[in-house]
Amino acid sequence: MGRKVILATCSLNQWALDFDGNLERILRSIEKAKSVGAKYRLGPELEICGYGCADHFYESDTLLHCFQVLRKLLESPVTQDIICDVGMPIMHHNVRYNCRVMFLNRKILLIRPKMLLANYGNNREFRWFSPWNKLRHVEEYFLPRMIQDVTGEDTVPFGDCVLSTKDTCIGSEICAELWNSRSPHVDMGLDGVEIFTNSSASYHELRKADHRVNLVKSATTKSGGIYMFANQKGCDGDRLYYDGCAMVAINGDIVAQGTQFSLDEVEVVTASLDLEDVRSYRGEHCHPHVEYEHKPCHRVKVDFSLSDCNGVYLPTHQPIEWQFHTPEEEISLGPACWLWDYLRRSGQAGFLLPLSGGVDSSSTACIVYSMCVLVCQAVRDGNSQVLEDVQRVVSDVSYTPVDPRELCGRVFTTCYMASENSSEGTRNRARDLAAQVGSSHMSLNIDIAVKAMLGIFSMVTGKWPQFSANGGSTRENLALQNVQARIRMILAYLFAQLNQWALGKPGGLLVLGSANVDESLTGYFTKYDCSSADINPIGGISKTDLKSFLQYCAEQFQLTALKSIMAAPPTAELEPLADGQVSQTDESDMGMTYSELSVIGRLRKISKCGPYSMFCKLIHTWREALSPLQVAAKVKHFFKMYSVNRHKMTTVTPSYHAESYGPDDNRFDLRPFLYNTRWSWQFRAIDDQVGIQHRGHILIFHFPQPAWEFSDEARP
Repeated sequence: MGRKVILATCSLNQWALDFDGNLERILRSIEKAKSVGAKYRLGPELEICGYGCADHFYESDTLLHCFQVLRKLLESPVTQDIICDVGMPIMHHNVRYNCRVMFLNRKILLIRPKMLLANYGNNREFRWFSPWNKLRHVEEYFLPRMIQDVTGEDTVPFGDCVLSTKDTCIGSEICAELWNSRSPHVDMGLDGVEIFTNSSASYHELRKADHRVNLVKSATTKSGGIYMFANQKGCDGDRLYYDGCAMVAINGDIVAQGTQFSLDEVEVVTASLDLEDVRSYRGEHCHPHVEYEHKPCHRVKVDFSLSDCNGVYLPTHQPIEWQFHTPEEEISLGPACWLWDYLRRSGQAGFLLPLSGGVDSSSTACIVYSMCVLVCQAVRDGNSQVLEDVQRVVSDVSYTPVDPRELCGRVFTTCYMASENSSEGTRNRARDLAAQVGSSHMSLNIDIAVKAMLGIFSMVTGKWPQFSANGGSTRENLALQNVQARIRMILAYLFAQLNQWALGKPGGLLVLGSANVDESLTGYFTKYDCSSADINPIGGISKTDLKSFLQYCAEQFQLTALKSIMAAPPTAELEPLADGQVSQTDESDMGMTYSELSVIGRLRKISKCGPYSMFCKLIHTWREALSPLQVAAKVKHFFKMYSVNRHKMTTVTPSYHAESYGPDDNRFDLRPFLYNTRWSWQFRAIDDQVGIQHRGHILIFHFPQPAWEFSDEARP
């Protein structure tokens, strides 16, 4: 009797609608699996077309091309003598399903549709797919003629079924089904399924990897079994980064671990395991027919074995301790891999960053430097795809990157844009950091452009606005700050388009933004300033995490210039200096600290708190520091800023998704952008709790002038 099996799961850097590339990567993963003797290969969710097709799933072309790729896979000699499990959308009885297709030796064994769809966070699967809600029900699926011509089959099983080989039984879960309270693996395990597979398109969020690992471990801790987890990897054309972590577990222990962040397009994780270990574990822990009645799984039988009768000397994988990244490492690696995918697939020649000398733009610069470190390491490790991509980016087929600083000089341009309100401190900090990461650095002054814009306004109106420090009104003060910020955006795009041309080099540059998640939440940036860019690698990361990240970079990459940047108070530098020193700071403008904003942001999004619920929670959280009256003032001030500025999220730069409390309006955080900013009913409920008696609707709390047209990164 065969006991030991070799199983292969993988992480693939698929790209939405890149059918040629996706096919090539699938075939490479199968080749790698077979090369180590695996008899079963599992791939990511919807790997044939890519998970991020969005409304392209509505198109019949997408379904057609998926079947064309499936035919190529069936015909390929690479797929012979191994059970291949691939993902694609399929329409059955005019209903679209997210499916797994299992095939062996030019025969489709079964099609398993997803039963529990993901419809939270960034996932909108109910928009494109229907769940298969017929438990243990199987129907006939009539294959397209192009597939019939290859397989010789007219119909195949379609529904909630499992695969029964000569030596074991395999059952599928698809992504969110693992996270659900009614995960299919529970009943499948009680019915004798020994190998569970999970094909995912699970995206990165800071501090999320341990949840995923714990779910995989717990799936086989309770009732035993082998659990295989496959995931997509990389940027497939959207704000998300799919972070790999392919793994294999048995009886609650992880025995094989893939990488979370890497530039490898194809990563295959294999494990050799003993089926008798599952049976022994269950013999002691699991008695399904004693516990409760359940409907047996529909088994599709296949004349094939995963094990080999001669495998007695095959060593089995032993339990390992999962190695988790720290949040600082995650920030260094995830956005860097995302930037590399975006750069190489966009066809551009590099990045341009308005570098201010502050925490946010410096964080973006460090992420680009980390990207260059990863590229150089991948080339040293023999990654031919990365070498080919970097040669195309720099337009030099003979180039081989060795030093990250030298590579930065080729693909990364930084620009300090000073005004009369800029200090020498920020100029020097930007210059020093640029020198240490190796970017091609420019320094320029925007005052002539600002005066030209104001001159046009003065010529038409006969008036010249003044800063508050010079006797101007609040409206004048805001407008003067905004014109500086917006001119910087225009200049950033001008240099991004023409700098390569001026140097006699081909291509253009992608403009990088650097507004953090807390600024987006409150609207603490100027609409259409330097926060407006092509992409933003830190738009989903909090200021608190970014400061910790810079401390990590200072030590990891020996970037000593970061120490003075971290020590300086965050400032927009859009108002006149006081005796040559900065007089404007972010936290003073916003009326709250960045750490307070992180707490508020999590309550708003993760805990689903409106003004009243937030107040009720914060009076306990902040009871040591603030009175209920002060908490009420903070909550009201936040919701005033948030609602006045929500319209900015409709035009915010596409950002790397990293936080579960991000305010991204595209798909993650769907809210109105025109609010009644008085919140009269809600604020009155708060006032009733603190016993405030007042005339009218709400009590007015006096904060500094709200900074909903300012920007941390609209400074030079």
